[in-house]
Amino acid sequence: MPKGYVIAHATVTDAEKWGQYVAKSKIALDKYEGKPIVRGGKCEIVEGNGVARNVVLEFPSFEHAIGYARSPEYAEAKALRQGAGTIDITVVEGV
Repeated sequence: MPKGYVIAHATVTDAEKWGQYVAKSKIALDKYEGKPIVRGGKCEIVEGNGVARNVVLEFPSFEHAIGYARSPEYAEAKALRQGAGTIDITVVEGV
């Protein structure tokens, strides 16, 4: 079964509030067996309109990744993120 991935591109404008969101989102991450394989770190935009903060979360399956993104636990974390920046999130199935 292919793994599932949550890919996020973010612009953070309030690091303190964003940190609260990240800490709270760990509850959903653990519940759906996700693990971060990219979280911030050094990056260089070589083409197109990129952002400095990129995150890739790996899950055992696409269903786990969707479960994480749509879970009530993640919704609670997302509420803490309001006003702390912008984010684009996509859930994809691996190969």
